[in-house]
Amino acid sequence: MIQWQKSSFSSGSDGSSCVELAHAEDSLLLRESDDPDRILPVTRDGLAALLRMVREG
Repeated sequence: MIQWQKSSFSSGSDGSSCVELAHAEDSLLLRESDDPDRILPVTRDGLAALLRMVREG
């Protein structure tokens, strides 16, 4: 069973607008709470690059 962790930057007290991250065998998984069936597998390097881009605006 995959255990999802909600982002600390997620908005909304009801959890309706959040990004979640999980660890799979050989990748990380991302999903948005309002569309939980759409899962994006990413590498650690890919996620790090995404986070850098988001921080830089």
